[in-house]
Amino acid sequence: MEFQQERHIGDILKEKNIILKGADVATRGGFTQVPNFLLKAKNLSAGDKLAFAMLLSYAWQNDHCFPGQQRLAVDMGLHETNVRKHLKSLEANGLLEITRRGQGKTNIYTLNLKVRRH
Repeated sequence: MEFQQERHIGDILKEKNIILKGADVATRGGFTQVPNFLLKAKNLSAGDKLAFAMLLSYAWQNDHCFPGQQRLAVDMGLHETNVRKHLKSLEANGLLEITRRGQGKTNIYTLNLKVRRH
């Protein structure tokens, strides 16, 4: 039996030669693919899904992300209190692990891209 190692999605995407024609202000900064299981999750609010997508957009660049909640709030157009609520929901649903690094430092967010069966 052949063992097949899991590959990171970033590595897979790097193998593709994709040409984007007509890039404008909206597309020049890139885009983020969001897994369909997340988009269709009935137990997540629209804000939860946006928070996941925002974290994913940061992580695609370096395979990890640690934005501050203030940065998330600005990018999502929400108050920091609402950002924390959405992050807690993602954590409670097994889609996000939050590693706190101490006062004055941003958290490290680990996204779970595998569907968790209930």
